[in-house]
Amino acid sequence: MEMSSNQPYLLRALHDWIVDNNLTPYVLVNAEAERVDVPGQYIDNGKIVLNISPAAVNALELGNEFVMFNARFSGRPMDVSFPVSAVLAIYARENGQGMVFNESSMEPPPDPEPDKPSGGSHLKLVK
Repeated sequence: MEMSSNQPYLLRALHDWIVDNNLTPYVLVNAEAERVDVPGQYIDNGKIVLNISPAAVNALELGNEFVMFNARFSGRPMDVSFPVSAVLAIYARENGQGMVFNESSMEPPPDPEPDKPSGGSHLKLVK
C-alpha cells in the first residue's frame, strides 16, 4: 500500500517543537525547485533560508503539498509559497537542532521478492 510522504507531518511537528521551546524555526528551501515563489534577491547557491516563526510571518500554512505565508522582506510585504518537497531542512536558529530532509532516505525499503521464502512463520493455524 502506497503511503503519502511523511515530510509535511514532520515539518509541522518540528515547527511546533521549535516554537514550543521558544526558539526560531528556519527552513532551508531549494529555490530551484518547481513552483517556488520566494524573494530572488535572498537566494544563495540555489537555496534560501527563511524564518517561519510566528513573529516573522503572517498566515503561515504548513499544508500537505505547500508551505505558504506572508512576510516582509526589506520592509515590503510578499506572499511566499513553495512545495513541501522543496524543503531541505528545518532547524532552530539558536542551536541548529532540527531535521534535514532527504527524499531518498524517506522511501520505504522495497518489498522482499515474492519468490524467495521468508523463513516461514512460527504461528500455526488451529481449527
